[in-house]
Amino acid sequence: MTALLSVQDLTYTIRKRQGWLGSEERFTLSPVSFEINAGETLAIIGDNGSGKSLLARLLVGAERPSGGHIFLNGQKLDPFNIKQRCLNIRMIFQHSNESLNPGLSVGRILEEPLKLNTQLDARARQEKVVNTLKLVGLLPDHQFFYRHMLSDGQRQRVGLARALVLDPQVIVADEPFAALDPSVRSQTVNLIMALQRELGLGFVFISHNLGIVRHISDRLLVMQKGLVVESGKTETVFNWPKSEYTEKLVMAHQSLINR
Repeated sequence: MTALLSVQDLTYTIRKRQGWLGSEERFTLSPVSFEINAGETLAIIGDNGSGKSLLARLLVGAERPSGGHIFLNGQKLDPFNIKQRCLNIRMIFQHSNESLNPGLSVGRILEEPLKLNTQLDARARQEKVVNTLKLVGLLPDHQFFYRHMLSDGQRQRVGLARALVLDPQVIVADEPFAALDPSVRSQTVNLIMALQRELGLGFVFISHNLGIVRHISDRLLVMQKGLVVESGKTETVFNWPKSEYTEKLVMAHQSLINR
């Protein structure tokens, strides 16, 4: 069976000059490879600066890789074809409050991707906006709301709706629950899992919360300083970590939940 999303030897190098002497700082994302099938979730964990968010940006086309390839349903994605990537791989951002334009209504926020990427007329776009709001547990009237009128949980649902409105095949979520309180976080996690079952989406989920990672992911990728130090089925990695770094992460998580 052909994988929904296949990443082969993806690399990226950042060079920055810092300080008055112009010293060069270099960060290299070493070759990353993984596959996701429809309905599966791959979680990516690691400390800050490990390359998790950089990998997310490479997947959605916000950055162009130095090397390697990304395949969707066996077809190689052109790194210069942003529309192709935008239609099929969508992103949910960590801070929904910052990612939503305060000057636009929810309806306008959801309609804009449809205007830019589809041939739908105004009536069809309106119908799609309403149906997508319902899909994420919001009301049709929420299309008339502005950012300041929404709760944190509702804002994150709008972020999810914006990702889903183009009917993508893969969702990349970068710390989507970090700003939510525990009760709202639980509701949002359950919503995402239900939508994944219903729509057959592939999820790439980036998080520091190993409790959620263990709950929702099928496979796990552990990153440190741009390197993939371990990968495998989630339960296998949690129960029998092979690298010292992964073992430290798991032990830290266990110590928190056993307090």
